[in-house]
Amino acid sequence: MKKRRIAIFASGDGTNTEKLIKHFKNHSSISIELIISNSSKAGVIKLAQKNDIQYSVINKSLLTNNSYMTSLLNLYDIDFIVLAGFLLLMPPFLVKMYDQRMINIHPALLPKHGGKGMYGLNVHQSVISAGDLETGVTIHYVNESFDKGKIIFQEKLKVDRRDTAEKLSKKVQEIEHRVLPEWTEKLISQMSYY
Repeated sequence: MKKRRIAIFASGDGTNTEKLIKHFKNHSSISIELIISNSSKAGVIKLAQKNDIQYSVINKSLLTNNSYMTSLLNLYDIDFIVLAGFLLLMPPFLVKMYDQRMINIHPALLPKHGGKGMYGLNVHQSVISAGDLETGVTIHYVNESFDKGKIIFQEKLKVDRRDTAEKLSKKVQEIEHRVLPEWTEKLISQMSYY
C-alpha cells in the first residue's frame, strides 16, 4: 500500500503545521511531503527545514499558474492538501483537482466570522464584537470562496465575557492543535484508492 502524501499550505508561524508534522512523523501510511508558503519569512519554512521536509515559496501568480502548480504537486505525488493558515484564495483548477481532498481549518464557527480578511486576531475580535456566547473551530472542504466550502466538523467553546481576542485565540488554538491532525488522518484513511 503506497503512503498517502500531504502538502501543507501555510502563511504564518505554523503552530498547526508543527502539530501535523509531529502527528505524522512515523506514520505507517501517511507522510507530509511538501510545505508551500506565500512568504519566505514565514515560520513554516523554518519548520520545514528543521524537519527535513521539502518546501516551496510561491506568490499569487505562481499559485494561479495551472501548469506550475500541477507540476509541483505531481512532482511530490500529493494526494491530499491541508490549508493551515494559508491566506491566499485557492484557484478553481486546484479546487477541482483536489475535490474532497483539500481541507481548511478556520478559528470560528462558520458560516459566521469567515471570508476575506477573517484570519488571526481579526476573527476573534469579530466574535467578541458580535457578542457571541460561543465560538470554536471549523474544518471544511475548500471551494472557490474563502471559508465557504462544505463543513466537515465543528467543535464549540464558550466565550467568557472577560475574553480578549488574544485569550480567545489561545483557547481556540488548543482545539485546532488537537482536531486538525485527528481529522486529517480520519479523512485520508477514508479516501478510496483511485
